[in-house]
Order: sequence, then C-alpha cells, then structure tokens
Amino acid sequence: MSHPILVRARRHGAVLAAAALLGTAAAAAGPMGSATAAPAPPRPDCSAAYRLEQTLDGGTTWRMCWRYDTDSGLVLDKVTYQPKGASAPIRVLNSAKLAQIHVPYDDGNAEYDDLTGAGFGWGLQNLKPAECPGGTITTVKVPELGNVNGLCTTTRARGHAYRMANDEGTKVWQAQGKDLLVYTVNKVAWYEYITEWRFSSDGTIAANVGATGSLSPGDYNATDGRGWPIGHGARSYATSHAHNVFWRLDFGLDGSVKDRIEQYDSKVTAPAAGGGGPSVKTTRTPVTKELAGDAKNMRWWRVVSANGKNKDGHARSYEIVPGPSNTHAGRGFTKHDIYFTQTRACEQFASNNILNCGRNAPDSVDKWVNGETLTDPAVWVNIGFHHIARDEDQQPMPVHWQGFQLAPRDVTAMNPLTPDDLANQNGAPNQGS
Repeated sequence: MSHPILVRARRHGAVLAAAALLGTAAAAAGPMGSATAAPAPPRPDCSAAYRLEQTLDGGTTWRMCWRYDTDSGLVLDKVTYQPKGASAPIRVLNSAKLAQIHVPYDDGNAEYDDLTGAGFGWGLQNLKPAECPGGTITTVKVPELGNVNGLCTTTRARGHAYRMANDEGTKVWQAQGKDLLVYTVNKVAWYEYITEWRFSSDGTIAANVGATGSLSPGDYNATDGRGWPIGHGARSYATSHAHNVFWRLDFGLDGSVKDRIEQYDSKVTAPAAGGGGPSVKTTRTPVTKELAGDAKNMRWWRVVSANGKNKDGHARSYEIVPGPSNTHAGRGFTKHDIYFTQTRACEQFASNNILNCGRNAPDSVDKWVNGETLTDPAVWVNIGFHHIARDEDQQPMPVHWQGFQLAPRDVTAMNPLTPDDLANQNGAPNQGS
C-alpha cells in the first residue's frame, strides 16, 4: 500500500463531538431497541448523544460512551456489562481504542504508521444503510471533512451460545447468541480499515480490524523475490508487507484502576515409566512490574479486579485471548505480543507517539517498559499479519481480519445465560443433567 504524502498539519488528541446515536429507548428502533425496566439502571456518565446501550437476547445489557479522535478514530469509554439478574452494571473498561497500524514493506523501502502518520482519522468513510444492516448509522463531525455518516451500531447473530442434551435425549438446552457490533471504516490511501468492536451476551468482548479496499498499484514492483505475481503472467509483483495492529486498553474492573495482572503457564510432563498419562502443572505469576510479553504455547494473561468478586467469592477478571498473529521482528515495538505499562496520559500510541511526553522521551511502547511498578496498568495488544498478496486480492480485496478477545473469567458465578431450570447446579451439576 502506498501512502500519499500528507500536507495537512498533524494534529493529535482532538476529541470530537458527533451527532445523536442510539442510547435511549426513544432513539432506538427495530433490532437496536433496548429493553427497558423500572427503575432505570445507572447509565454511563455521558450525554445521550454519545451513549450506546443495548440489551441482547438472554437479558445481558452493554452500556458505554463513544467519541471520535482524529488520530485513533473510534474510542469507547466507560464500558459496562450487566448480565441477567445483576443488580447493577459491572465496569469492565475505562477506555478502549486502536493504538497504531504499523505497515512496513518487505523490501525496506516503505514503512508507515497509519494512525499518527498517514491521516487515518481524517479517512472516516460514509456508510450506506446496506453496510449497517438492521442498525443505526450516526453522523460524526470530522475537522476538514465536515459531517460523515460513519458510525454503525447493530446486532448480529453468532450461532450457538450453548447446547446441552441430557443423557436420555429427552431434553435439550440451547440458545442462539447475538452480539452488539460497533464499527467504523477509515480509508488510508488504497486500504480501508474496518474497526470493529463486538460485545456478546455471555460477557465476551472482541476487537477486530479488517483490512480491505485495494492492493496499491504503485507497489506492483517486487521483482526481487519479496512479492507475488498479480494479474497475467509474471509481470506485476505486489510487494509483500506487514500489518501490525495495536490496541490500547485501560481496564477499570468494578470501577477501580488498580487492577492486577497475572500470567499463567502450563507445563506438560511425559508419562512416568510405570504407566499413567502425562501430567500438567499450571503456574501463576503475578506481573507486578512493566512487561513486554511473548505469547507461548499454554501461556495466557488475565486482568484481575482489585476489589470485585462474583457471588461465589471469586475475584472477577478478564482473560486476554489473542487471535492468530505473525510477530514482526523488524522493530522493537513489534517484537512482542503484549505490553503492560504504567498508565501515562501522554502514552497513547504504540509507535510514533505524537503526544508530548517531555524532551527526549521515547515514542514507542517497548521503550516505556522500564521496570516501573504496575499500580494502574495500561494493556497493549499487538496482532500481526504478513500480507503476501494473491490473485484473489483483486478487485476489491476480500477483508482479512486481525484481532483478539477479552473473555470473562469468574465475572459471574455461572454462565450468564444459564436457563432457570439449571440455575441450582452451581458447582454441583447433575449427572447427565
């Protein structure tokens, strides 16, 4: 992808207002309608124009605030999750956003930071109703562009939420899940990025970026073994490149910023000579200092609430579940899969951080990991994709997705979608149900 030289002055931190969006029963219609109850539960502390609220099948309600930033694009704040039967919303995230899309080309001749160096925020696209099926498109005011009908909120079926049959085959418990989707499309030269946040009825959050649009015709020049032939014969070689997508998450589980980070590693030991099967031991390691973490087989991380517990007395947490990734070793900030840093207001972008952190301050996330104690952790997730083009990438290019999930771990005492006739089986399931 060739990026045009930008002549506009670089701006940062511009938080923009936008037109009214779904958030109240009066504003919603059809599948985006929000179930209401009396008395009304607490709402996020933002005005109705910037509020998202959706009750999904099964009784789960998601609430959050939104804003638009000319560098990060869509930002979600004050994200809460309220499963069926909960007396109040549970705060999950204080804020969540993209933190960089870094695009280096295999031949070393081009390298871009699409958020802070290539005009990502100004590339917000107008969406047609067909691009937001069953949902609501909201107008966003973008400097130098004006009003853009660029924010979609809708719901979408995701298949089985669960299925369980009793041993006699006389009873089947099953439910079909539905997600709340919030997304925008931003155009940077030949590429178009779909920034998608997905909120499920079981409490899971998924963050995804989909790249589509077109391969750059200006980069059909890879005759040095660093590309793939596109079109007739072996003349046009599209240069291979990487998409290193970063997200920044500011957790606030149960309203506190003093969340704890824990790393878990499992080790498999071969069977003993006398027989038996292989054994597995899982070790918990508290992450008390800033960390540049590497994903490994049977390794995972979770963010643990400082003060919130479920009805079983277990600490609430969210597990970070990375999707498929190809880590790019060319830069320090792309070498690791996850970073935990002490929160600094000026540290907002994983590379080419354009905010003022002081004279000679480093401008990438890897250099912010310097041994500080984590009392208010920021979480940075890096998912990489090595794009070696193919004939099917033209024309237009099918969407290729990169992302991760945040899975609730002990947020509720049981599956939040448990049917009423199984609610008494917490910790003691009936044999065969």
